[in-house]
Amino acid sequence: MQEQNIKKKISPWAWVSTLYFAEGLPYAAVTLVSLVFYQQMGLSDAEVTFYTSWFYLPWVIKPLWSPFLDLIRTKRWWVLSMQMLLGAAFAGVAFTINTSFWLQGTICFFWLLAFSSATHDVGADGFYMLGLDSHDQAFFVGIRSTFYRLSMIVGKGVLIMIAGVLQVMFRYQIKFSWSLIFYGLTGLFMAFYLYHNYILPRPKEDIDHKEKRQAKAILYEFLMTFDTFFKKKQRFAAIAFMLFFRLPEALLNPVSQLFLQARPGKGGLGLSPQEFGLVNGTVGVVGLLAGGVIGGLLASRDGLKRWLWPMTCAITIPNIAYVYLAYAMPENLMTINACVFFENFGYGFGFSAYMLFMIYFSQGQHKTSHYALCTGFMALSMMLPGLFAGALAQAVGYRMFFIIVMLSCLLPFAVASFLDIDPHFGKKDVEEDV
Repeated sequence: MQEQNIKKKISPWAWVSTLYFAEGLPYAAVTLVSLVFYQQMGLSDAEVTFYTSWFYLPWVIKPLWSPFLDLIRTKRWWVLSMQMLLGAAFAGVAFTINTSFWLQGTICFFWLLAFSSATHDVGADGFYMLGLDSHDQAFFVGIRSTFYRLSMIVGKGVLIMIAGVLQVMFRYQIKFSWSLIFYGLTGLFMAFYLYHNYILPRPKEDIDHKEKRQAKAILYEFLMTFDTFFKKKQRFAAIAFMLFFRLPEALLNPVSQLFLQARPGKGGLGLSPQEFGLVNGTVGVVGLLAGGVIGGLLASRDGLKRWLWPMTCAITIPNIAYVYLAYAMPENLMTINACVFFENFGYGFGFSAYMLFMIYFSQGQHKTSHYALCTGFMALSMMLPGLFAGALAQAVGYRMFFIIVMLSCLLPFAVASFLDIDPHFGKKDVEEDV
């Protein structure tokens, strides 16, 4: 009775926003900030993309351990524990930067960050479902999405800009500046832990959930999930789509960030960390979000099938902006911002088709687990091309690399052509009936 009263007193406004901000920030740190950090530490493009692409692996294999978390502790416990572990991992990165084994040490702690962040995602998403009733889940879905995206802007933009400012203040002491950034993130996640330990409700369903399920039952459901997933209609076309639809972006994403900051003598635009934070982390993210919102609205109006080919064009053709940047080498920041916005807007618009197809393919029995497997393929689609993207760019130069990216745009059209999609799927009136 007392727990129910406490639950009623805690408004979702007090924790949904901070929980999803804490979910998005480590992902941004692992997948983007690490790129900038290793480039500034003097690693080659091949080394940067190879090391950082492996950081996607926890999100690839997350579905393998996520069903078993409830056997150990509650969703609330996993959220709090992972936030504390994330803080410790950030501290580990900060501490090892100034050591002789900085490369091995930071890679180790970035791996810990990645696994902790992936596990935190599972706990946070599960807790959201248990801590809110169905009405509040629908009402706060926009709030959680907004704060997750805000964390992307902070991670991709603000953190990089602060790092640049610190480097100027401390006469370009790169290691010291980055140590301060990661120590700051340590303090932030310790604060998240303390705050959420106090404010997160204790839903009865979360407490009892672990007692209701046995390991044998979870294992059986786990195996059935894989069995039914790989027996679905058009499974091969779907897997090919999930792996290759984003191939151009998977090649472009890590290298474009390096290109924007690389010295003009190496073929890059030579942006400062402050300029890079503005261009890629702010303008680029705004373009990405705008494209995603518009894509979602249009798909909900006309259905996925109607917009599949326009979205395929959107996720591929705007990559030509980087061909222009590599050949024109503009110094005007407005021009660079416009190109980056154009490419990110197209990617956000086209990515809507990718997300909707995963929902479409996951329909039916075990849909939640099937969607989790789809997200694993999604992470794998970014991980594998990234392993060699930097080496390819280093071998052929940025100009030729971006031309190769444009040639790879043929593959998304190829895999999209094999899909068979219900023309009504995605329309609002139809989704309500499903």
